[in-house]
Amino acid sequence: MSSSRDTFVNRRRLIRFLAASPLFAGSTGIALAQEFLPRSRYSDPVTWWPQDPTHLIKDPKEAINVFDFEPVARQNVPPAHFGYMASGIDDEVTLRANREGFLKFQLRPRRLVDVSKVDMSVDILGTKYSSPIVCAPVGGQRSFHDDAESGVARAAKAGDHLQILSTMTSDTVEDVTKARGAPIWFQLYATNKWEVAAAITKRAENAGCTALAVTVDRSGGRNQETLARLRPSDTRDCSGCHDRTNLQSSLKTRAMWKGLDLTGLTNTQSSAMTWDFFKRMRDHTKMKILAKGILAWEDAAMAADAGLDGIIVSNHGGRAEDSGRGAIESLREVVDGVGGAMPVLVDSGFRRGTDIFKALALGASAVCIGRPYVWGLAAFGQPGVEEVLNMLRRELALVMRQAGTPSLARIDSSYVIDRGHW
Repeated sequence: MSSSRDTFVNRRRLIRFLAASPLFAGSTGIALAQEFLPRSRYSDPVTWWPQDPTHLIKDPKEAINVFDFEPVARQNVPPAHFGYMASGIDDEVTLRANREGFLKFQLRPRRLVDVSKVDMSVDILGTKYSSPIVCAPVGGQRSFHDDAESGVARAAKAGDHLQILSTMTSDTVEDVTKARGAPIWFQLYATNKWEVAAAITKRAENAGCTALAVTVDRSGGRNQETLARLRPSDTRDCSGCHDRTNLQSSLKTRAMWKGLDLTGLTNTQSSAMTWDFFKRMRDHTKMKILAKGILAWEDAAMAADAGLDGIIVSNHGGRAEDSGRGAIESLREVVDGVGGAMPVLVDSGFRRGTDIFKALALGASAVCIGRPYVWGLAAFGQPGVEEVLNMLRRELALVMRQAGTPSLARIDSSYVIDRGHW
């Protein structure tokens, strides 16, 4: 009896050790720990697929979901570049909340609906696209693969996706527009100097961009600890690509900043921005204007009063502030705040077709994807981006059939339950 009890106690100690050890962190640790558990203590459901974290996909078509691309991207991308992309800020509570927030909303499917044909097409500010999945602005994409933003544009063209180009793009707006073969949107960091913002905006407009998404959530700086921890492990000499002598030197090689007078520029974002900036921008450009980074209904109502053309609900993928609130949790109040006056898009944390469906049910007109397509780009270039976008379209079509919604127009709030308020 004593021997049996000793065996049980030792087994429990071993399990605790495995659970605490970083060597066995993640799904591999779960699988190993299960080997020492009595059968009655197996997890439900049991994880049956291979748990080898060293087995990476060799081709985009081998991927089962978008998460399969991230470890390949981690292998391919220098530590500093990967750290920049993967990092949240502070304790990265918001980074995790962007994923955990989806669990608070459950689907409410309807039955006996003809879903033999599914129409995912959507009109976004007067232009029709084949799906509501948008490529969000991500800066410096040549840091992840030489195909860069132009490769993403070709992938977006293949699937007929709207693409939003970052102010910090590696490729010029002219080249990306040419690669997309259709007008794109442009994301703007306003800077502390109106003349710089005005010049960049006019260049985007002349290149054929139809909308300007002004980022409003980067006014307070940020503490990117994941980047700070990964950067020292990057042994490359980065001085050839990055001149960090001062802000002007670091920007002079960027595609959209070349030839600009950067004298007096102290910040690429503007901590002094108010609603007056949008009034001034309205007089400066014919493009439609959106505010990117709105999270509260009061600001949404003010955006509507200011005559903006749209809002992008966003916490910058957990990179703007560590509020601890997922973007999906902010969506409904922003939709209520605008009262139907303008389309509301959303980004931050979207990885699955079910995620996209939930956002559409909560009132979003479209959903912007960021890190997943960057994983695809870093892993395999343009083909990786294409496959990530293909996967998300397929998953969205599947959940639309499962929910009984043959078109986006059929998706409304009756198809989702807020677990906290039902």
